[in-house]
Amino acid sequence: MTSLALAGCGTGQDSRAGASSEPTGASGEQAKPLSEADLERATITGADLADYEVQRDLAATYASRKKADPAECAPAMQAVGGSSGFAATARIARIISSKEDGPGAHMTLSSHSPEDAERVIDALRTAAERCGTFKDILVDFDYDEVQLQSAPGFGDESVSLRLTQLASFEGEEPVRVPYAVVAVRQGATVAMFTNFNRPDGPNDERPANIPNAIIKAQLNKLSKLATAK
Repeated sequence: MTSLALAGCGTGQDSRAGASSEPTGASGEQAKPLSEADLERATITGADLADYEVQRDLAATYASRKKADPAECAPAMQAVGGSSGFAATARIARIISSKEDGPGAHMTLSSHSPEDAERVIDALRTAAERCGTFKDILVDFDYDEVQLQSAPGFGDESVSLRLTQLASFEGEEPVRVPYAVVAVRQGATVAMFTNFNRPDGPNDERPANIPNAIIKAQLNKLSKLATAK
């Protein structure tokens, strides 16, 4: 699965499992950042998903530099690229493709300080609530039809949104590309899942989606690592 562009507003429900001044994981203990080695051990492989292929992708730990117009929409655009406006202590990425030509996902796992992990989700939720349309300043692509979905209920808190990218090329009409984003905080780790429908593909302009099987498999593996530690 390849991406046309890296970038990513409606109302929805708050999916925070339990807000507190000290971010905690599913066990109730204070969340701790995972190392890069921990993230590698906790990342799903083809062995965890029989119907999918999992490939490595590049990921950087610095905060995304992508800017949006209006500026408050930047977190939504950054999430489409699997990142955020917060630097990570470690970040890895995978491309997950269906063996049966079904939907897959691009996934990043980012390890943050406990406070920043919560801020990533809060910033994305706020942007999705306030922004209906925005522009990716760097590549001059527009986004519209941004809709915050009902809280998916994954991890300690999660946010789900759909939006449409208007990919513009010189001398041609903009191509409409539906995107889906699901961001999940589990402890101090943020998992970002994105997917899009290819223009002229079998799903064309239908809403994009991310298979729950991918999300659940990844969160289960993160939970097993936390239990082992």
